[in-house]
Amino acid sequence: MKFSYEKELPTPHEIFEALPLKDELKKIKQKRQDEINSVFTGKDNRFLLLIGPCSADNEKAVLEYIEHLAKVQEKVEKEIIIIPRIYTNKPRTTGEGYKGMVHQPNPEAESDMHKGISVIRSLHIKAMEHFHMPAADEMLYPENYAYLSDILAYVAIGARSVENQQHRLTSSGVQSPVGMKNPTSGDVSVMLNSIKAAQLPHRFIYRGYEVETTGNELTHAILRGAIDIHGCNIPNYHYEDLIYVAEEYEKRNLKNPSIIVDCNHANSGKKYAEQPRIALEIMRSKQYNNKLNKMIKGLMIESYLIEGNQPIGENSYGKSITDPCLGWKDTEKLIYDIAENVK
Repeated sequence: MKFSYEKELPTPHEIFEALPLKDELKKIKQKRQDEINSVFTGKDNRFLLLIGPCSADNEKAVLEYIEHLAKVQEKVEKEIIIIPRIYTNKPRTTGEGYKGMVHQPNPEAESDMHKGISVIRSLHIKAMEHFHMPAADEMLYPENYAYLSDILAYVAIGARSVENQQHRLTSSGVQSPVGMKNPTSGDVSVMLNSIKAAQLPHRFIYRGYEVETTGNELTHAILRGAIDIHGCNIPNYHYEDLIYVAEEYEKRNLKNPSIIVDCNHANSGKKYAEQPRIALEIMRSKQYNNKLNKMIKGLMIESYLIEGNQPIGENSYGKSITDPCLGWKDTEKLIYDIAENVK
């Protein structure tokens, strides 16, 4: 085997002991989790907004950003539930580049996953402790979910992971809602098959154990657009696309049919400034059709303190080092515009 075993990583139990979730934070997490779950089951009509940096790269900047979100949340709490994106694992199309805080707590330093595991848990805890906002993260590595299983309010499965069996089976045992993105090809059936698999119970190997899950009935769809064979972006947020997905959803009799729409990635062609326009078009489609109004539960927005992105080493505080993001001024306006269009 061409493996070099560098370090033995701590177990989730060891990390939980070193960085425990205090009882008062457990209550905050459970209250917020119940609210989010109720949106997916149709008991709460508020709209979800999963919003934040493309990748969490700097603890201070991420927490400052979430502080801004928390202030706006107070003003729109009747219409919107805001779930901050604290994405600490970053998928890379070619395997090159910054892979997230779990790999590199310092983006300019070498990989240190032993430290990274503690750093990401600490960041998620601080967000909840200071601002009472349990966050979302991407499950890039199913094994890593265990380090944050008691904290995350929402889990996303990326376009390149959605066909992976381990991601599907692990999602069946996750206690929070799990969003399955359509694959980069745009094949909706792949996404819906993943949702079906995750909603069923399973027995499989996980972290050295034979485990059994009960199934996750809150697994649902995330539409993020697609890329054709020529490398061109194909959006899937338009009215006709949404109707098609809703109808395909219903054919399969899946539980709690729900759609989140990602306003960036292939839906925007990574043109981050298009996100407000896309978001408001989706809100109009939602208002126009009763089926969509019930099924579209929220939006995903990539946003940070400063708009755009930068190369590692430029050191512009609060500016993305991966995909470009909307800046805070435009983000705040967008949140209020969305709140006004929630029906």
